Order: sequence, then structure tokens, then C-alpha cells
Amino acid sequence: MRFHFFIALMLGWWLMGKGEVQAAAKPDQTLRDTLLLKDPKGAHISEAYRYYTESFDVPPDPEQAEAQWLAGKFRPGPWHKPLNLGTLHQRVWMRLPVRNTESQRLRFVWSIFNFTDSASLYCRRQGETKFTRLGTASSWTPASERIFPARSLSFPFTMEAGEAAVLYLRVDVHTGGVYLPTYIETTEHFLGWEMGFPFERHWVWLLGFYLSSALFNLVLFAFLRDRIHLWYVAYVVGVTLFLMMEDGLDAMLLPAWLYRLVWSVGQFNFIVLAGAAGIRIMQLFLRLHSGWRGLHRAGNWVAGAAVGFVVVYSVLFPWAVRHSLALVEALNGAREVLMLLVFGYGGVTLGSLLLSKRRRRLAAYYALTYCFFFIGFAIFWLNHWGLTSFNPVYPNPLAWGLFFELLVLSSLLTGRFRHTLRQNARLRIRELQQRNQVGQRLIAAQDAEREQLARELHDAMGPNLAALHMAWQSMAVRDALAAAPAAASIGELTEEILGQLYAQVRQLSHALLPFEQLTNRLTTSVAVLCRTLNMQGTLRVHTHFDEDLDYLPPPVQSAAYRIVAELVNNAMRHAQAQHVHVHLRCRPPMLEMCVEDDGRGFGHGEDIPIMGIGLRSVRTRVAYLNGSLNIETPGVGTRVVVQLPY
Repeated sequence: MRFHFFIALMLGWWLMGKGEVQAAAKPDQTLRDTLLLKDPKGAHISEAYRYYTESFDVPPDPEQAEAQWLAGKFRPGPWHKPLNLGTLHQRVWMRLPVRNTESQRLRFVWSIFNFTDSASLYCRRQGETKFTRLGTASSWTPASERIFPARSLSFPFTMEAGEAAVLYLRVDVHTGGVYLPTYIETTEHFLGWEMGFPFERHWVWLLGFYLSSALFNLVLFAFLRDRIHLWYVAYVVGVTLFLMMEDGLDAMLLPAWLYRLVWSVGQFNFIVLAGAAGIRIMQLFLRLHSGWRGLHRAGNWVAGAAVGFVVVYSVLFPWAVRHSLALVEALNGAREVLMLLVFGYGGVTLGSLLLSKRRRRLAAYYALTYCFFFIGFAIFWLNHWGLTSFNPVYPNPLAWGLFFELLVLSSLLTGRFRHTLRQNARLRIRELQQRNQVGQRLIAAQDAEREQLARELHDAMGPNLAALHMAWQSMAVRDALAAAPAAASIGELTEEILGQLYAQVRQLSHALLPFEQLTNRLTTSVAVLCRTLNMQGTLRVHTHFDEDLDYLPPPVQSAAYRIVAELVNNAMRHAQAQHVHVHLRCRPPMLEMCVEDDGRGFGHGEDIPIMGIGLRSVRTRVAYLNGSLNIETPGVGTRVVVQLPY
């Protein structure tokens, strides 16, 4: 139903255009024999000019064109409309008799506001028999190098008061789009119009919007590294250059080298490249690579063909203009077919997704953006083919179609940006959860191994060492040692070593065992550990506990016990300390543990051993509980401060 409505709408526009062309023959639209030139400007040029087309193979000669005029070969143009001959590949002659109706000598400008490969203005004044060429210009030349510097191809000429003349404008266009908006006005009026043109035709803020949307997507790409934003920028650049070239803004804004470069690519080829970028945007937005692989591959082929064609066109077109006009027509025809293929792919893709159950919502969102541009593009391209001369808004429907398309597409991409941020946040949370689970399993495995080792030491090696120590202290051994005075000193040393070994095994087993699970009391477990260490006599451990420590969550108490045991053990074995102070403080929402010794500490310039097994275990537990670890080296000893949230 919508398709039929669209066809009816296009047909209505076409009939409207045909009716406007036929209106030139109506009695109330009388054609003038002479255009009366006034200051600032006279009647519309379409009321008096006639045009004639001939092959490019014929050498351009205004005298031959005048002979065709006398033979009745010239025709009137559309009334108050630009001359639109569609994709015609022929030279155009425009004949215009003029008269200066003012009482003073005036300077006029005949301007063509579209790209022209070559144009010349010829004049035969009253009383002359031959035409004189007043100037030749080409749109391939930057504006600053033309005979009249302007965005249009402009030919200045002067006329005395009351003087009459016949003007011929010869126009050669090889790009496959003969659309000739042309006017004659005084130089002063022309310059005044050109100064206000970007504002009156809304180009200032339209270009500002295009540029800002492209920069906004560059910022999004910098944050997300999502290629859809780069393709968006390429799309905006392609269509914007096409629109600037359509109204001659490129001649005003671009430097000479860039102007020549973009025209070496070709105006209509930029819309082809923009269409290829649009295909990539559609593929990424609709996620065609998953679930619609056939459409995705077809889009890749179409986009690749578009880029390849533009390269071939840019290389062959300049040569073809000079040597083979048939190849020029073939290249332009292939471009039109490729353009239909590019935009047809978009319609087929959106239609397929809208008819399916998968991603219908995404397709509906994107169809809105596609609709805006397609309407503007359809109107513009019907004008380009010469079927209509319908231009409901300024500067043209395509510019406004692009505006609304970018407005909606920017909103969609902003939503995609927010969705991506939420998705990335969920992924980070999942990664943190997995990391915590791995850390939890690692710590649980370490605790299980420590407990098993402690029980083996306490239940197996401890009793054996105790039995060996008791056996060494038996009467038989003492009598044997007494009978051998030389072995008595060795026996005493052995007995001392056995005693120390038994004490160390017992101390190590108590240090490895976790705090008592049944009582769930952190202070009791740490106090028992410290009393056990104090029994050795070589180290004095002092404890300082806040209240309410035993009401902390069990995981925090378990980790705190392990950390304190490891730090005290390090101070005893490595620091050669005599006194160790253990402080456990509740600083809501943190549990603060401070283990400080008076040992040798770290020398000046000596790195803190962060890779030791003990400290590495401490860091793992602290990181698992999102705590902090700070190692300080004052003048004497070492201070380790650990904070755990609870």
C-alpha cells in the first residue's frame, strides 16, 4: 500500500513537471522576442531565450548555431524554470536577444549555477554581422582563476544605453546531467546576491549541522572504537561534498588543490561513495553479519563495486572526454545503474527485515532515517533525469532529506552508544564477578592446603618429634652418653635441636590453622597465635584490639587472621625483630590492621619485596576483598597497614 502511494506521488510530481513545461505555450505566458535588461534585473531569462542541442562531434560555431536558428531548430525552455535536459550527452546552445533599457551604460553578468565542462559567451551587437566571443570558462578551473571570480561560471559584458545585441551561450556538459539554472543581472545585484546566498539558502547552518554531526561521531568513535561512526563520517562527507558541488559552494570554500581533487573524482561519484558508506552503516546497525549472511555478503559486493567503479571512472573519464564520447555515455549510464543498485539494496534489506520476525524493531528505526533521505534523493534524481523540475524547498530536497536523516540517525547512534556503554558495564561486572570467583576458589584452595599441612604437622610430625625428644631424654641414652664423654656435648646439642624443632613445628601448625570456626572470634585466634609465638622467648608480640571485632563477617575475620599471621611470621623470620605490635581497629566501614616491628626494615634505596610468597598471598587476599595495602619503612623497623571493607 505504501509502495503504491509512493508511486502515485512520484507520478503526480512528474505530471506536475510536464504540465509546467507545457505551460510555456499557454497564451498568458507569452514568449518575448527580446529580453529587456534593467537595473538591478529585468524579466526572467526563460521568457526570451531559445535553445538548441547538437552533437559534441560538431565543432562549436555560433554562426552555424545562428543558421540553425534561422532554420527553426531552436525551442523555448521551461517557463521560469531552469533548463533541465536530464542525462542528455549533447552540446547546448542558448540564444538570447537583449536590450539595455536604462539611460546609462551598464555591466551585466550571465551566470550558470551548475558544473560545466566548458562554456563560451558570444555577442553580436546591433550593426555587426559576426559574433564575437566575449569569454570562455570551465568549472574545472577554481573560482579564483576564472574570468569572473564566483561560485558560478559568470560572463561579464557591457551594454550602452539603449543598445541591443544577440547573445549565444554555448554549454558543454559531459557528466550526464544537463541542468542549467542561468540568470542575467547587473554586476552589483549579482555580487549582492552572492554575499547573502549562504544565509538565504540556509547553507550556513546546514553545513554547520553536517560538520557538527560528523565531529560528534568522531568523538563517539574515540570512546567506543565502533567502526559505524567512521562510516557515518564518510557518509556525511560524501553527501556534503556532493551538495556543495551542486550549488558551487566548493568553489567558494575549498582551496584550489582540493577543488581540483574532488572534481577529478566527479560530483555524482560522491553520492555513489556515500551510498557505499550507507550500506556499511546499515550492515553494522542491523547486525547483518549474524543471521543475515546472504544480505551481508551482497552488501559487501555492492559497496565494493561502488568504490571500484568510482576508481575506474576517475581514471577513464578524462581520457574518454577527449577520445571516446561513447565511453563517456557508457560510464555515465553505468553510474546511474550502480546508483539504483546501491539504493535498491537498502530498500530490499529493510523490506526483508521488516517482513521477518528478527530485528524488526531495529529495521523499523533505521527505515525512518532511510525514508527521509530516500524521499529527498527520489525528488532530486527525478530532476536529474529530466522527468521533473520540482524543487519544493531551498536549497534542494536532498539537502533537507540529509538533514532529517542525520538528525534521526544521530539519535539512533546515540542510543546505540548508550546501549554499548550499558553492555560494556555488564561485561565488566561479569568479568569482576568471575575474577572474584577465581580469587575465592584460589584462597579457599590455599586455606584447605594450609589446614591439611597444619594438621599433618600437628598430628603426624609433632608427635613423632615429641616421641624422639622423649626417647633422647631416656635413662638409657643418658647412661650411654655419660659412658662416652666425647659424645656428651653432641648429645646436649642434639637434644636442644630436637626441642627447637618440636617447638617450631608446633608454632607453624598453629600459624597455619585458621581461627576457631566454632567460636568465630578473631581476637581469640590472634591472641592464641601471639601467645604461642611469645612462648619461644626470642620475640615479643603485643596485641591491641578494638571492641566488636568478633562481630565482623566471617570472610573478613578469616582473611584478617591469615594476613596478621603472615605479617607476624615475616617479622619474626626476616626482620630479626624483638618486638612486634599488632593493632586491629574498627574504622567503619573499614577494618584496619597495623603490624609494626623494630627489626632491620629496608635499607635506603632498597626495593620492597612485593614478589615474595608471603606478601603476594597478603596482596591476593586484600585485592579479593577490595582492600588496600600500604608498606611504610620509617627509620627503624617496618610498618604494614592493611584496610579491609566490611
